[in-house]
Amino acid sequence: MGAKMAEISKEAGIYPKEALARVKSSDHSILIGLPKENEAHEKRMVLTPEAVALLVNNNQRVIVESGAGRASKFSDKEYADAGAKVVYSSKEAFEAEVVLKVEPPSLEEIAYMTPGSCLISALQLGKQKAEYIHSLNRKKITAVSFENLEDKVGGMPVVRAMSEIAGSTVMLIAAEYLSSEKKGGKGLILGGITGVPPTQVVIIGAGTVAEYAARTGLGLGASIKIFDNHLYKLRRIKQLLGQQVYTSTIDNFTLGEALKEADVVIGALRAEKGRSKVVVSEEMVAAMMPGSVLIDVSIDQGGCIETSRMTSHEKPAYSLYDIIHYCVPNIASRVSRTASVSLSNIFTPILLQMADLGGAEEMIFNYKWFMKGVYTYRGSLTNAHLGRKFQMNHKELQLLLAARY
Repeated sequence: MGAKMAEISKEAGIYPKEALARVKSSDHSILIGLPKENEAHEKRMVLTPEAVALLVNNNQRVIVESGAGRASKFSDKEYADAGAKVVYSSKEAFEAEVVLKVEPPSLEEIAYMTPGSCLISALQLGKQKAEYIHSLNRKKITAVSFENLEDKVGGMPVVRAMSEIAGSTVMLIAAEYLSSEKKGGKGLILGGITGVPPTQVVIIGAGTVAEYAARTGLGLGASIKIFDNHLYKLRRIKQLLGQQVYTSTIDNFTLGEALKEADVVIGALRAEKGRSKVVVSEEMVAAMMPGSVLIDVSIDQGGCIETSRMTSHEKPAYSLYDIIHYCVPNIASRVSRTASVSLSNIFTPILLQMADLGGAEEMIFNYKWFMKGVYTYRGSLTNAHLGRKFQMNHKELQLLLAARY
């Protein structure tokens, strides 16, 4: 009887139609572009083929520039098999609705982008100029930086992940440059063996890089000293390491004495107000033992060592006062496949949420943790620190969003 009534109602034109429901669709399709990195030292990829397959299975469209994953050992065929469209020009990849890359785009690459689109990449403030911001604003691009992006609990997922990788990798780099195989190397093993005093490692900063560097160093048998001006960070790192390591606040005398005995120095201070504070003077470096290794992990934010200058993976180190300086800003790129999987784990759920809401703008409007990463929006600079750095006017993002309605 019920089926017959439904048939009669349908024929009479009074059968309820789905169109009347006006329920917001959750399967909005976003076109995601993955261009190839043009910087020779950048080998990471933001999305793996497995992540692309997941996105495609959830009705998203992905464009990958040919060769984009090669440095991380991801082939074009793997991306094509995952459902991505492989293209042979950067322009096509940059014309997507949402563009993901590691290095910030060049001015030429920004010119390829579609007005009103969304860029998710590193900002790398240390090497940016005002024209970069102006170029994004001329195209009314919403730009989100890796460095400022937060998660739901107020953490900084990309910074944390890359810091874990950098901290674990930095000790392997130190071991390499301490060896006799490197010009000027001391010929020391990093760590300690029976009857031989352990390597002396000084870590400046007590954040994630320091934690993972200390874990690796302690595992090898090195003697670790950690300096930071925040006592709560020093307490936390001792608790996380589960061992009694030497910790101290930063003062010139105590730090200077530790540096004189150090075989390895790791600069790992997090930037405050946009730039790392220089705590190791040129005089302190000059007083160190010849052949010691100095690695400034915070170089991408200006560095915390006065004698540091940015280097690249092609020419990673230089010697000054007979001290080997290693100042590559993207250490995680040395292990690009690991770093790519880590980035992919962070951004895949974000992209799925973005698609569910209907786009980047809705993502900003609905999630404050995502909003924290936005530094340009619809032609306006929205980051106060960038405004001060480049002497540009900035607008509060929340006020701009409120103006939409």
